[in-house]
Amino acid sequence: MTAEELSKVIIKGMEEKKASDIVLMDLRDINQTMTDFFVICSGSSDTQLEAISQSIEDEVIKSNKERPWRSEGKNNRQWILMDYVNVVVHIFLKEKRTFYRLEELWGDAKVTPIN
Repeated sequence: MTAEELSKVIIKGMEEKKASDIVLMDLRDINQTMTDFFVICSGSSDTQLEAISQSIEDEVIKSNKERPWRSEGKNNRQWILMDYVNVVVHIFLKEKRTFYRLEELWGDAKVTPIN
């Protein structure tokens, strides 16, 4: 499965649990990046963040039989990071996303908002 195809599966998992402000960031044209894509979304509660991350895992396992290489933040559920190597997923509580502003930090990336 290509990184683009994996990103679409991840977005589907986010949409299943009504994640908000979903953004796909293409990092492939930026020198020395550690991944091809970021997929970022927001949730309104720690419970929703957990549900979104579980939905993503379920969708990726169903499509590709793959688990994240690493996952961080599931204990505090304010910012969950799921690393699929070529695609890194960021699931934020809205106020944490505003604080960290990843979209601005990676300003050279091609950003595609998902409706």
